[in-house]
Amino acid sequence: MTNKTESVQIRYFSGYIRNYKALCAELGIDPTLSRTEREEAILKASYIEWGLEMTDHIYGMFAIGVWDDASQKLYIIRDQVGQKQMFYAVAGGELLYSGDINEIAADPRLEKRLNKRMLQQYLFYGYPIGEETFYEGVYKLRPGHYAEWDGKTVSVHRYFKPVFEPDNSKTVDEFAGEIKAVVEEILSEERGDAELPYKESFLSGGVDSSYLLAASDAQAANTVGYEEAGFDESALAKRTAEILGRGFNVKMITPEEYFDRIPTVIDKLGQPLGDASAVAFSLGCAAVREHAEVVYSGEGIDEFFGGYNAHKRVLPPEWTYLTCSHIMSEEVVKSLMKDYDSSVKAVDPVAPLWEEVKGQNALAQKLTIDISLWLEGDIYLNTDRTSTACGVELHTPFSDLRLFKVARRIPAEYQFEGDQNKIVFRTAAESKLPHEVAFRKKVGFPVPVRKWLADERYNRPVEEKLFGESSRLFFDQNEIKKMWESFINGEALLWNRVYAVYAFLLWYDLKF
Repeated sequence: MTNKTESVQIRYFSGYIRNYKALCAELGIDPTLSRTEREEAILKASYIEWGLEMTDHIYGMFAIGVWDDASQKLYIIRDQVGQKQMFYAVAGGELLYSGDINEIAADPRLEKRLNKRMLQQYLFYGYPIGEETFYEGVYKLRPGHYAEWDGKTVSVHRYFKPVFEPDNSKTVDEFAGEIKAVVEEILSEERGDAELPYKESFLSGGVDSSYLLAASDAQAANTVGYEEAGFDESALAKRTAEILGRGFNVKMITPEEYFDRIPTVIDKLGQPLGDASAVAFSLGCAAVREHAEVVYSGEGIDEFFGGYNAHKRVLPPEWTYLTCSHIMSEEVVKSLMKDYDSSVKAVDPVAPLWEEVKGQNALAQKLTIDISLWLEGDIYLNTDRTSTACGVELHTPFSDLRLFKVARRIPAEYQFEGDQNKIVFRTAAESKLPHEVAFRKKVGFPVPVRKWLADERYNRPVEEKLFGESSRLFFDQNEIKKMWESFINGEALLWNRVYAVYAFLLWYDLKF
């Protein structure tokens, strides 16, 4: 055992091992070690005991780098749904890898070049989708994958895929009971971590964060708010926190503060992201950091249980589901880009997965696509990088693989009722919440950026980027002008196109 232990090195770890007590008992590790020592011991012993199948035993979130001296190979591993980021590139005869793409891009051994294919895909979707990144030669390790480096070549392998296999032998209530039991198991592990005795939680007006707050040991809830009517969920969140007897903090965000924050967020994300909620989330994390270092957040439920309206829509049989976020058509992207590449299709990142899920029910198909591409490419990129940049450790207990293992067996017909979604999860949540909270209509995480972008008091920096020197390198200025003027003159639905283009140009000027 000593020789094996010495031949294995944990060279990188970012994440949180939630079931560490069970693993310590199974692997003979002292659970009273400091967290850093404990995690390294668990990862090393897990690799020695199970090899790359260690991922079957670790519950939590992780990006790992393991060196095996016996085989002279380096392995980098990313958790099943991609809660933690992991990027890699080969430069100077070495494998560069990190959860922060900025670290790789800044390495002097790497020749930094823009990947225009990703720009085109980004404009389709509003987020960096799939394996490629905005840097030529820098790749994202996809969720549920590991990469093997032998000193010469990189080979990437998939060890997990989110497969849905409905079980019609159980009722809604029986599945709800399973959810309650798994949620209690997950959060009892969180509560039992003596090194993290004080935690808070993010809270919106929705059921996911409300159930998480109710079931957890979080002592206070946090939300963001706005003066603009129709976008502010803070009153709903406050009411829920009061019902549950928890403290409550609200960070009111002004448009000035929001626009001032955008460059910092885009810089820390490392890649452009057209999701305007990332800026609000960053401001929320900064506010939380004033009184807490660890905070819960409820990501994962919509993608596991079918929480978006797109999950209910019936697609024509000849269509491919292009994830729940698809902000521009190929025609629009072609009109905007000066060097449009007709060989780069919006369907490209989705097509292999879509082929795999043929024959499954429509909801299972969509959820597989969203877990594999949207959840990690947008949601977790946002939550992982922005929280880390703010010095906050974000825990997402509802992304735990044990909860997915319940979700994957629930029949599609159980998930929707009228205009309501994720019925089984809501039924479970009602054990901890009043009915009106558990079955409250989904609000989301709205940001009034569509109003602010059209206001000349705040949008001057955006306009300057849209018609600046960098924009002229990539975009047809007549088409940019048409888009901008149409938006300013009342076509509010164009806001996400405007914001996505702005986010890219801002990122490009920061990085190049």
